[in-house]
Amino acid sequence: MAARLIDGKAAAEAVKVEVRSRLARLAEHDLVPGLAIVLVGEHPPSEIYVRKKLEACRKVGLRATLHRFPADVSQPTLHGKIAMLNADPAVHGVLVQLPLPPHLDTKATIDRVDPEKDVDGLHPLNIGRLQTGRPGFIPCTALGIMRLLQHYGVDVRGKNAVVLGRSAIVGRPTSWLLLRAHATVTTCHRHTDDTREHAARADILVSAVGKPHLVTADWVKPGAVVIDVGINRLHDGRVVGDCDFAALSERASMITPVPGGVGPMTVAMLLANCVLAAERAHRLHDGGAA
Repeated sequence: MAARLIDGKAAAEAVKVEVRSRLARLAEHDLVPGLAIVLVGEHPPSEIYVRKKLEACRKVGLRATLHRFPADVSQPTLHGKIAMLNADPAVHGVLVQLPLPPHLDTKATIDRVDPEKDVDGLHPLNIGRLQTGRPGFIPCTALGIMRLLQHYGVDVRGKNAVVLGRSAIVGRPTSWLLLRAHATVTTCHRHTDDTREHAARADILVSAVGKPHLVTADWVKPGAVVIDVGINRLHDGRVVGDCDFAALSERASMITPVPGGVGPMTVAMLLANCVLAAERAHRLHDGGAA
């Protein structure tokens, strides 16, 4: 039986409907959330990602501004701009597009973003809040994965979940969110012995490694839910995920495509986080999740 396709575009549209509703409520208070994106250099993938974020903001009615710097910008200059954005009441979210050029200290730069405007969820304070179950901003891709599972009615409680990858942006926060949702979680990384064996026991398998077609059919338990976060460009120009989609489609119960799976949700959750930042700044948030 062919796996059910997890359509990230459809799920993202559902999130955007919620975002527009919340924006309408903010408009009643003459408030328009503002997102400031800081882009350093001319990294082609970053240019694409930033363009998508700006376009998504425009379509839902969220104000977004782009702040460009040359690749050789100094650390003090970059940090000075972030300080200005932190102090600007019209800016509710500050996003530093990664990666930064090698001469810049990425951690020090992220640390300069006001935690209450850290819509990427990468500031140490927000990471700590996530780990301890307190309200904060959650990294957009990890949050998008959980919303995808929710949208498609996947019950996480009590399930064996395996996350391949432990990056600060995807792997670790996804593991923490699954654990918070009462799954039994295994996180695999480059030093894990027999990753395939761990993966093959998963009811929910999330791959965020960045290796094309790493996950083959023998890695996947029949009937498992597979979330493929990988975005890999092949020599022929095709974009594929970490998973062998064709083979897994005949083995999994549900699977995300690449592209069109997790990617649209990452952008949608950024919009939700920006609205959440504005709601919190003006004490209009009801205390629920992003």
